[in-house]
Amino acid sequence: MVGSLDADKAITEYFLEPRTEVAQLGAEEFEKLRAEIAGLRASRERLVLAADADRRRIERELHGGVQQHLAALAMRLQLAQSALASDPAAAKALLEELGRDVQDAVDEAARLAQRIYVPLLELGLAAALRSAAVNAGAPASVDVTAGSSYPTEILHTVYACWLEALEQPGDAPPAITVREEPSALVFEVVRGAGPPPAQLEALRDRVEALGGTLTIRPEAGGRVRVSGSLPL
Repeated sequence: MVGSLDADKAITEYFLEPRTEVAQLGAEEFEKLRAEIAGLRASRERLVLAADADRRRIERELHGGVQQHLAALAMRLQLAQSALASDPAAAKALLEELGRDVQDAVDEAARLAQRIYVPLLELGLAAALRSAAVNAGAPASVDVTAGSSYPTEILHTVYACWLEALEQPGDAPPAITVREEPSALVFEVVRGAGPPPAQLEALRDRVEALGGTLTIRPEAGGRVRVSGSLPL
């Protein structure tokens, strides 16, 4: 982050200090450069805020999900231990329930781990997108004709856009298509009503940070179509 700030400062000083080449720029070009620098700074700030928001969401899921689940398991295990001598049959039944609960906790932790960093190269993009839909408990349409031999940052960006769509399913199932075009990986997500503007901007910033483009268009019935292109 310090490096980014230093780079921003250097760029700003280069264009704002009285230089011969800058002086030769017209007022319109100069203001355009200043606006681009300001936009770059704002984009980087939004990316940082989005990363912080993701960490807070993971913390809430850990505390409200996995941690609470494990705390309940610990209490029930104590009950089973207490019942071993006085009521072995009840203790056995309770332990069997605990076995199922432990598996549920393991599955929940696995889903959270996949959200934090899904192994896209190992799973494959299509399988990862379908798995995310299954974990979200939402019927969805996944159509992927592209492979998975792309840089991980590109795959994770497509995956992040899909996760946001699964959180806003709407009345109709969300759908995603991914295909390769000359020099670009193109994807389109049709989803329910969009998330707050800050989340949409974070997705756009993430795509544009990789040199891509992201367009968001409302459709009839409160649906939203998100179209992205990432250069290869």
